Amino acid sequence: MVDLLGTELSAEEKEILQHPLVGGVILFSRNYDNVRQLQALCEQIHSLREPHLLIAVDHEGGRVQRFRHDFTRLPPVAAIGKTYHQHPALTLQRAEQTGWLMAAELRAVGVDFSFAPVLDLDYGVSEVIGDRAFHRDPQAVTDIARAYIQGMKKARMSAVGKHFPGHGAVEVDSHQGLPVDKRFFEDMLQADMLPFARLCQKELAGIMPAHIVYEQSDEMPAGFSRFWLQEVLRERFGFQGAILSDDLSMEGAAFAGGPLERAEAALEAGCDMLLVCNNPGSVETVIDGLKIQPDPLRHARLVRLHGRHAVDRDELLASEQWKQAVAMIDDYAPNSEMELNLA
Repeated sequence: MVDLLGTELSAEEKEILQHPLVGGVILFSRNYDNVRQLQALCEQIHSLREPHLLIAVDHEGGRVQRFRHDFTRLPPVAAIGKTYHQHPALTLQRAEQTGWLMAAELRAVGVDFSFAPVLDLDYGVSEVIGDRAFHRDPQAVTDIARAYIQGMKKARMSAVGKHFPGHGAVEVDSHQGLPVDKRFFEDMLQADMLPFARLCQKELAGIMPAHIVYEQSDEMPAGFSRFWLQEVLRERFGFQGAILSDDLSMEGAAFAGGPLERAEAALEAGCDMLLVCNNPGSVETVIDGLKIQPDPLRHARLVRLHGRHAVDRDELLASEQWKQAVAMIDDYAPNSEMELNLA
């Protein structure tokens, strides 16, 4: 999965997107100017291949929402979770409607899926996670995320949970360095891993592992670890969906070597799709050097991420369901929010 430089496809990008090793595109804020432009870009990307390339985006709300103008400004998901213990039914209703609204607006412009929801726990120590997490309580995260995913499914979007097995307990931002989590496996099993374990068989079509070393379990970061991806996620938890690496250009992935070595290590560990972003030279290095055989099982896992039955955008904005969802968000959204530049 690769990225693009601007709001239109260049001739070179069209050629890259038709390479057999490229299976998708991730969009960032730099790829968005207005709704019509975005729709045209998605249509152009989808027209290049059959079956079409996947189009993804990080569109969680709050600090991480790539498209803002002419999209509903979604609050950070922590704003949903803050009422969980006092008003659980209301919280789950808000979660489902927010998940539906996020997904429906993206599907209406041609985006297949958002990398959502975040299933990390908010321990209050990770600035990069923080209010991107629903809650501190693993059962609360599980319940709220399940409702959020139900809303996504009603909008015909599959869910990709992140960042397995849990990013919330480390201070270091894996975009900037390699975090190390010193906790024991059994402690994480009853906490950070609980939402993944309970949602991975029915609710999640994809999971993104973290660029974090959990040193009590394995010396390799989770996204490069057969222990985490094969022994825990596949065998112990029974996950049958797609495993998508976090961006291999991040500093947290430098542990594995250069771009090609990172890609090879992530594939060997069990990733089905590799994200190579914000470094065009790395994309060329990987697609020119990576040797990989076609895998029908990998293909079947990724097919589940294709969006289905997109609604017409004008019809969506005129619907009572959309109006009610926007009103609900206005009711619980905080008054201010910070920007987080991850692109």
